[in-house]
Amino acid sequence: MTRTDEKVRYSPKSKHLNHTRETAAEGVEKALKILEGRWKLTILFHLFGGKVLRFSELERAIPSVSQKMLIQQLRQMESDGIVRRIVHHQVPPKVEYCLTDWGQALCPALDALLTWAALRDSEDDPV
Repeated sequence: MTRTDEKVRYSPKSKHLNHTRETAAEGVEKALKILEGRWKLTILFHLFGGKVLRFSELERAIPSVSQKMLIQQLRQMESDGIVRRIVHHQVPPKVEYCLTDWGQALCPALDALLTWAALRDSEDDPV
């Protein structure tokens, strides 16, 4: 399995914080609330690696999402500081989306989650 952070060549420097069980649980819950939403992870994976995509490109890349839902998810991610919206004032209007540095820093965390999920799948396989 290929590591996601190797694909996008980004690995943030980690900060070791002293958490209690309670603060750790609160922190993880807060992070998961930011990522909840049916399409947010799919959008993230399309934007990883410094990609800048127009709204229409995201629509084509995720054909099963409605335009309304895509707009809603992108706006939430923008307000949470994960996605940057770039508006080019021209006719016709051009809007592009990319990840902020903080959004890009999610890559190793999601890679670790993917690795963790794969462990369960490998345990289910008969040896």
